[in-house]
Amino acid sequence: MNTDRIYAEAIVNEYSKKSESKVVALRKLDRAARMPSLIFAYTFGIVCALVAGVGMCLSMGVIGAGGTLFFGLGIAVGTVGFVGMAVNFPIYKRILQKSKNKYADDIIRLASEIAGGED
Repeated sequence: MNTDRIYAEAIVNEYSKKSESKVVALRKLDRAARMPSLIFAYTFGIVCALVAGVGMCLSMGVIGAGGTLFFGLGIAVGTVGFVGMAVNFPIYKRILQKSKNKYADDIIRLASEIAGGED
């Protein structure tokens, strides 16, 4: 067994130009269709959870001076956070559907080519 030859072939394979397979291209298109909605959902969900947490802290007197004013402000801020968390999933679904519609033609064409042209 010639280990130098195996090593040389591995180096050549690493640096040689590779053609992208259709399955990899299909996976990239699918990821590109899903990524905007995922980024929005995670970001919006985290922000809304933090806003709800700040509202709870205000209403319980953990932050702020306490009293009726901060209690009411905490309830209002917490409600905004909880409403944001409640609408996060419907907004995610709408963004995902728009993104899927944008990439649908390319994904269907490429999937048909991979499947051998079967409909």
